[in-house]
Amino acid sequence: MNMLVDGEWRTDAYQTTNDEGEFVRQTTSFRDRIRDDPDARFQPAGDRYHLYVCNACPWAHRTLVTRALKGLEDAISVDVVDPFRDEGGWQFTPEKAGCTVDSVGAADYLRERYQQADPEMTGRVTVPVLWDTEEDTIVNNESEEIMRMLDTEMDAYATRDVDLYPAGYREDIDRIISDIYEPINNGVYRAGFAQSQEAYDEAVTELFDALEHWDGLLADQRYLAGDRLTEADICMFTTLVRFDQVYHTHFMCNKQFIHQYDNLWPYLRDIYQTPGVADTVNMDHIKEHYYTTHPEVTPTRIVAAGPDVDFEAPHDRDELPGEPPAPLLA
Repeated sequence: MNMLVDGEWRTDAYQTTNDEGEFVRQTTSFRDRIRDDPDARFQPAGDRYHLYVCNACPWAHRTLVTRALKGLEDAISVDVVDPFRDEGGWQFTPEKAGCTVDSVGAADYLRERYQQADPEMTGRVTVPVLWDTEEDTIVNNESEEIMRMLDTEMDAYATRDVDLYPAGYREDIDRIISDIYEPINNGVYRAGFAQSQEAYDEAVTELFDALEHWDGLLADQRYLAGDRLTEADICMFTTLVRFDQVYHTHFMCNKQFIHQYDNLWPYLRDIYQTPGVADTVNMDHIKEHYYTTHPEVTPTRIVAAGPDVDFEAPHDRDELPGEPPAPLLA
C-alpha cells in the first residue's frame, strides 16, 4: 500500500497484514488539538479550520456528521477527494460529481498537504484531515479526536445547541466508543482484508457477536449511551450505514444484513433521519470506493448492485425515552 517515506511518495512501503494474515491499522501521525485556552497553539475560531474528507470513508464521515449536527458548516469549510484511490493516493477531481478542488492549497493530491505540514513525514496519507489555514499545517488526522474537538471546543461558532459529549454520560461514551471500535468499526476491515482463514473467522465471529450484543441493548433504549444522541452513536452509524451495501458483500461480513436486525435496523434509520445526517451520506461514493479501490479484494472493480434498503422508512424509535438533537438556533 502507498505511503510517504521520509517525505517521498512510495507505492510499495506499507503492509496491511501481519505474519498471521491479520489486518493491522497504522496509527495516525498528527495529534495536535484545538483548545479553548489562551495559551493553545490552535484556538477556536470561526473561519480558520478546514476539513479534507472522502465521502466514502467512515472515519472521515464521523467528522462530517459531527459538523452537521453541531451546525458548524459556516465555521469549518470542507473539500472532498475522489472516492477512487489509485497509486497516487487521494486525489482532487472537481470534474466528478460530489468532489471538489483543493480550495486551500490548490493541490492535485492530498499527499501534498501532508508534505507541506511535514516535509520529512513517514506514514500513510489518510482522511479526515483537520487543516489550519492560519499556519498552513495539519492540526490532526485522527477522526475520533477531530470529532471531539468539533463537539467540545467550537460551541461559540455552532448554529445548533447540541452537546454530543454531555456531562454525566462521558465515561459511558468513551467506554462505548472503545468497545465498538475493534469488533465493529475496525472489525469489518479485519474481516475484509484478512489473509488467512483463521484471521477472517476470528474477525467475523467477534463482529457478529458484538452486533448481537448492541442489538439487544437497543431493544429498550433509543441510543447507545441511553436517552441522548452522542459521539458513540456517530461512531456506530458510519459503520452501520455502509454495512449492507458494502461490508456484507465486499468484506464478506455476510452472516446477516443490518436490515435483518430487530433493533439495529430501526436505530440506524433513526440516526439517518436526524436532521442534517442524511445529507452527509453519499452512497454512490461509498460503493465506488470500496468496490474499485481494493483490487486485492475485488479485482474486477465491478460495483455490486444492491441491496436496496430504505433508510427513510418509519422507525418508531421516538417511542423510546430519548432527547433528539436541538433544532437550528434562531
